[in-house]
Amino acid sequence: MVSIDEVARRAGVSTATVSRALSGRGNVSAPTRERVETAASQLGYVVSASASSLASGRMRNIGVLVPYIDRWFFSTVLSGIATALMRRGYDITLYNLTADRAERRDLFQTFLRRQRVDGIVAISIELDATETELLRQLKLPVIAIGGPNPQLTTLTVDDVAVARLATEHLLTLGHREIAHIGANPEFDIDFHVPTQRRLGFEHALADAGIAAEASLYEPADFTIEGGFRAAKQLLGKPGVSPSAIFAASDEMAIGALLAARELGYRVPDDLSVVGIDGHDLGEFFNLTTVDQFPLGQGERAAEALLRELEPSACDPLQEPTSLPYELIVRGSTARFHQTSPAATARSS
Repeated sequence: MVSIDEVARRAGVSTATVSRALSGRGNVSAPTRERVETAASQLGYVVSASASSLASGRMRNIGVLVPYIDRWFFSTVLSGIATALMRRGYDITLYNLTADRAERRDLFQTFLRRQRVDGIVAISIELDATETELLRQLKLPVIAIGGPNPQLTTLTVDDVAVARLATEHLLTLGHREIAHIGANPEFDIDFHVPTQRRLGFEHALADAGIAAEASLYEPADFTIEGGFRAAKQLLGKPGVSPSAIFAASDEMAIGALLAARELGYRVPDDLSVVGIDGHDLGEFFNLTTVDQFPLGQGERAAEALLRELEPSACDPLQEPTSLPYELIVRGSTARFHQTSPAATARSS
């Protein structure tokens, strides 16, 4: 094993300077830091995690709480967190926080109390009052991504506004018979994102003087397969011919595109489709979407946590807690045509 003394000799500095340069803490000039990093690289020196934690009182490890690890949105947010933390020399420990009350109790009362992490990021998990208080008792910085929690620093996306923007885009194009693919009750958990997005959809319709119709709503499970099945149900109902579909996630919107293609609909001539998320596959499917920049959400959460852990090493400017979103118009939406199946059904 290469020692810190060997790195110091190679770089021509003290061991204390090597420690400061490689930890990112302390005042070290850029040329000296570069010289130390070059020496460490040449010698194959890696900072000992245990030694570093003893010297600094830090584990250089962040706990991340996530409800799903096999869903695109959550894995993308997690990727943003991991990338930002790795740049600063931090590892992550992943905790898959399910709805099981006993498992959640064990996490908050046992695992997080082992003092193996320096801070916590919670991704789209609604913490009750007891769980929030247990986190606060740890005396660790906590950043939450999701709905409001007045006891924690929280980065939020206004899901009502996001859905309203997607629906208003369709209304501006002249669509009036707009279907909505939302979520089954079992997926409407934590911050009730599906409900918030349905509310935004209905508010936009109401502002346009259009009543929401139950026949134009179909629940799914936020997957491509679920969106495919839901769209086939919507487009196959007798007497129901929407000219547009607003899906509460891009994956369900992609499923709707595939269902429309199978049923002979031309998108966007016969049917417009819009989603939410900014999925990687959106560009491939030419999908209009409201991008909520999930990778950036993860990066911003990590940066907010690092500002609390290492205020002297971070930009002192505070990030706003409101997360950005943007309508990205592609080829899956177009103006309503009087020759579309919806127009034909309306006039018959």
